Amino acid sequence: MQRDPRPRPKLPSRHGVARVLSKRGLASRTEAARWVLEGRVTVNGRVTIDPEFPVRDGLDRIEVAGRAADASERRVVMLNKPRGLLTTTSDEHGRATVYSCLAESGLPWMAPIGRLDKASEGLLLFCNDPAWAAALASPETGSDKTYHVQVDCIPDTAKLQALGDGALVDGEQLGAKAVRLLRAGGKHAWLEIVLDEGRNRQIRRLLVAHGIQVLRLVRTAIGTLELGDLAKGSWRELSRSEIESLAS
Repeated sequence: MQRDPRPRPKLPSRHGVARVLSKRGLASRTEAARWVLEGRVTVNGRVTIDPEFPVRDGLDRIEVAGRAADASERRVVMLNKPRGLLTTTSDEHGRATVYSCLAESGLPWMAPIGRLDKASEGLLLFCNDPAWAAALASPETGSDKTYHVQVDCIPDTAKLQALGDGALVDGEQLGAKAVRLLRAGGKHAWLEIVLDEGRNRQIRRLLVAHGIQVLRLVRTAIGTLELGDLAKGSWRELSRSEIESLAS
């Protein structure tokens, strides 16, 4: 018998069923694992209680409580994060997180896109589509992020230029896409700083390297999406056009 010379189509890689459910935006990976352990998940008609049970996404039929576990429609929420909240799903020390602002919202499971540290405020996005969220957070494909930063001095033109040039901090080159003075009064000033990447505590570390202390840090925009007059601690769901503008 002569072999078919055509190459066989490549099958999708296998991943744990809990991971696949999370990637489909149906639940966090921890919650999906709990569903599996509770016996609520079937793969090709058979119950599995192993969260790492290997499945091929798009080929194997996965159901949760008897209903097809299809990918959810993409939904994105913006929150005006108050100062003092952690950007995490839960904290081992019991500290308050950003999810306290979304409690009893009726929203599906959503994960934060990037993060704002505990002392920072402003625009924080959540999404139920992990792949889309990763692309938005990536320096290569994501949008610029704009911050308004209150500092403990009034930087002159030379200092603003130096901030734009960046600094080497702990072996890491930190910089900003743009820096400008917004307003000044007394001994303090507000700066607008635009980043096209998101390193850990990037603005705070950059300013400290230039002898400047941060008094407040507020993210005001991601791409063309602005925080606007959304009240602190409040959230709203983005329209389709707003979601599309973030991805462009």
